Amino acid sequence: MNSDFDWRMFSPDDDGHYFFGYYDRNPWDTTGRWHLALKVDQQQRLPLPGETAEIGLLDREAPGTFRKLAETNAWCHQQGCMELFLPRRPGCFIYNDFDEAQKKLVARIYELGKGIVGAYELPIYAISPDGRFGVSLNFGRIPRRGYSYAPTPVPLDEWHPADLDRDGIFLVDLDTGAHRLLVSYRTMLERHPYAYTADDQYIWLNHAIFNADSTRLLWLFRQTEDPVGVTKFWQTFMFTCALDDPSDAECVLPDTYWRHDVSHQIWGHDPREIMVDAQWGHHGSELVSFDESRRPFIARRITSEIALKGHAVYSPDGKFILLDSYPLGEDPNKVQKLVLIEAATGHFRLLGEFRHTLPDGTRKDLRCDLHPRWSPDGRRVTVDSIDGGSRRVYLLELPENIFK
Repeated sequence: MNSDFDWRMFSPDDDGHYFFGYYDRNPWDTTGRWHLALKVDQQQRLPLPGETAEIGLLDREAPGTFRKLAETNAWCHQQGCMELFLPRRPGCFIYNDFDEAQKKLVARIYELGKGIVGAYELPIYAISPDGRFGVSLNFGRIPRRGYSYAPTPVPLDEWHPADLDRDGIFLVDLDTGAHRLLVSYRTMLERHPYAYTADDQYIWLNHAIFNADSTRLLWLFRQTEDPVGVTKFWQTFMFTCALDDPSDAECVLPDTYWRHDVSHQIWGHDPREIMVDAQWGHHGSELVSFDESRRPFIARRITSEIALKGHAVYSPDGKFILLDSYPLGEDPNKVQKLVLIEAATGHFRLLGEFRHTLPDGTRKDLRCDLHPRWSPDGRRVTVDSIDGGSRRVYLLELPENIFK
């Protein structure tokens, strides 16, 4: 690792592999002490049915320790098991698991000091910032095995869901457990910019994210003619809708924009702002944002000097953006960069360079992205890295006045 900042290994340095998962979510509890993480035995292949991961806590007061709490057989190397603390239930977190008795995915509720205290009937993909809602989708339809679960095989004999009116994006009330279909596949196909292209394609949903004030949702509708070799080519359509009135659901970013190398998407600090990493100009990858309610579509450049393609996420106060990169370079020790961007000016500082040391030929969905994540107070950053050869979680306490 190369950095001018004081990165510390947050997870243990032992024979296990530790990681949290994705970048668009909060791994911390309300006290700012406990950080969720997974421990797995291998990073060379996709999980097999029945293969478990340990779920536990990293302790900010005792870095290098891991407190095992539970196990799950519904996990993947890119996104973990969607382990997330419940903001409205202090001391409780959820995680996805495959219920052998019911033969389906569920989201279990774990309370510190007590153990499993309940479950939601549907697996959870993300939680709204206010903690009121969760979003669910059919993980079994996701053909990218690095983003779905081994116990749920891909239904390759059903290129479209059997019932377009009963599958789609679901909203889960995390207080009551009640859930409802928010937007169906049929509605999405009716509002697809060129739905005829999906007639003979395998379709699925992925990457559902709540906006900053917990009023709206975005997700990706994807299609491909080759679900087995899906990492080679697919088409992407970004949809959004209001939680209280999903009748406004529409595709706000069709595939024609994605073909110009959009990498990732996330809501901005403002409720209607969406930020993407794209190559829409002549500067390589750059962060741009747009108001998803405005017509015609107008994009604003945030920064064009960095030219890094990766995951970006706003700080809780909206003043800064973390941006990582995919592994760069031709040698086996490819470099991943992490930068901190001042949102108002586009100025940035390099926070660190991490070596990506997976052997050549390893499946793309087994790579270890940094997936930078903020603490709720904006004072700390954690990443997953394979810099030392094994997956580890690293922690950085950001210095004050970092741009002064």
